[in-house]
Parts: sequence; structure tokens; C-alpha cells
Amino acid sequence: METVNKKELIVSKIKNGTVIDHIPAGRALAVLRILKIAEGYRIALVMNVESKKMGKKDIVKIENKEVDEKEANLITLIAPTATINIIRDYEVVEKKKLKIPDIVKGLLKCTNLMCITNNDVEAIPGFKKISEKPLKMKCVYCDTVIDENEILKQILGSKS
Repeated sequence: METVNKKELIVSKIKNGTVIDHIPAGRALAVLRILKIAEGYRIALVMNVESKKMGKKDIVKIENKEVDEKEANLITLIAPTATINIIRDYEVVEKKKLKIPDIVKGLLKCTNLMCITNNDVEAIPGFKKISEKPLKMKCVYCDTVIDENEILKQILGSKS
């Protein structure tokens, strides 16, 4: 990265990989954690930059990695405004505008210990979106509601 003037920051283009744009400010590190980026990937991380639409936003560029559908679904839950751009030979070949799905299966765990999904290995946890702002999802089996903080905790593996 180099600074051209006091108002403009230049981040070099990537030949192949993924650019995740329009991440809510402060969530880029969480996106990287979801992607479990191993050593060897070249990453550009831009945080809290000005955005006309969002006020402030984060951007993540990852060279030589294309985000798959499962990763995109997880990113959607913590950064629903994000856009995923797949880059090949310096060109955007695919652009995905993320949207929180109405139903999420197998990605989250019900917090109700009595829920069948916590007691039957064949029961796959499923959640129905009940609101986006604030994000709340309801277990399709026992109707337990989980909020954005719980979703973040589960996705990021945080104990707090």
C-alpha cells in the first residue's frame, strides 16, 4: 500500500482471488477469522475507510483464494451488506451481493439445551430469520431466538 496524497490510499490490484467490500466498519478481522486464512496468503485489509453509502466500511482482499458458498453464508451473518468479488486475471468475473438467507441450516447451534438438535445427532439445526436489524433468528424446532451477539459468538468461536 502506498499513499498518493493525504486523502487517497492506493491498494494494489490482485491477479486472482477475492475482494470483500462493504463490510460494516470494524468487522474485517471477523471476516478473516471466518475464512481461517493460513500463512502464505497475501492479504490487504482496509478498515474504517470513508463510504458514501455506509459512512465507514472495511475491505478485505485475499490473493489466490476464492470464497466458497459456505464461507459466504457465514460472512453474510456478520456482514450482510458485504459484496464478494471473485477476481481472475485482474478482472471481476463474479460479483455476489450478500443477503441474509431466510433459513440457515447447519451453521448455527441452538442455545436451548433441551432442543432436539442438541440431543439427536441426526437433527440438523435450522434457524429462520425473524429480523435483520437487529439480526435475530429463531430455531425451527424449539422457537428459541438467538440474536446477533450470539451469532457472532458462535461463528467466531468466542467464549465471551
